Amino acid sequence: MALPHGTPYDILRRHYEAYLLLERGLSENTRINYLMDVDRVASWLIEFGVQPDDATPADLSAFLSALHEAGIAPRSQARMLSGMRSFYGFLLLEGVMATNPTELLDAPVVGRHLPEVLTIEEIDAMMDAVDLAEPTGRRNRAMLELLYGSGLRVSELCTLERRRVSFDDAFLTVTGKGSKERMVPMSADAVEQTLLYLAEREERGDPIKPGEEDYLFLNRRGAHLTRQMIFTIVRNTAEAAGVRKTISPHTLRHSFATHLLEGGANLRAIQEMLGHESIATTEIYLHVDTSRLREEILTHHPRNIRK
Repeated sequence: MALPHGTPYDILRRHYEAYLLLERGLSENTRINYLMDVDRVASWLIEFGVQPDDATPADLSAFLSALHEAGIAPRSQARMLSGMRSFYGFLLLEGVMATNPTELLDAPVVGRHLPEVLTIEEIDAMMDAVDLAEPTGRRNRAMLELLYGSGLRVSELCTLERRRVSFDDAFLTVTGKGSKERMVPMSADAVEQTLLYLAEREERGDPIKPGEEDYLFLNRRGAHLTRQMIFTIVRNTAEAAGVRKTISPHTLRHSFATHLLEGGANLRAIQEMLGHESIATTEIYLHVDTSRLREEILTHHPRNIRK
């Protein structure tokens, strides 16, 4: 049953949240971000006496201008516009509005950010910097091997279940964005280190909290790791390895893709392994590769070397 025009915002919001979950299948983080952005738009409109389902293109353009004047970064503005388009597309679909007021809005110009990439030597230094004598050492080494060797997102590593890892076939199944599953190959080092971690954990008899039994990587208290914990582990390991770049778990994923491309891997194959919905997202690695090539030429070509 279509929602009538004039439905209060709180009701529209509940229906929109259900739509994001049940029909779009978006992850919890994405849903939360979309709802926060729409709440911000709605609050701004209501403050100026405009109900969200009465908004015109001029109203929403004024909102984007207000974001710009407040110093909000173009990338954040673009993300908020994406959320607005989703919300008003939903209202159009439900018959609440006859047109989508976001259709003619121009997205802010966002410069392409080339991600930080580690060298193979820096990756090796990080792996060697893990102290395997520590109780969490083998676990941390296995996690680093999977982040780099399989290009996993940190959220995919957090939620990876033991039953979804096939050590004999060197493959694992992960649930990515939009609850989409994909199979990703494991490196020989990742297989070896993960098996050693599991054997060591079993030998020690580490505790496992009820409900956490399925997760592959656990903390010392027997609960699955959070994104922040993995972020901290990666940062600390990089510091111990003497890596001076500012990195995160995503840096290992970027490095995985860039090194594959440098080694001659097909861009479509990289897209599948990373779980990118659009090839355009994967194409950023072409820019990374070209940028690095330019640096090499400027540094080492005899016509560019200053005497």
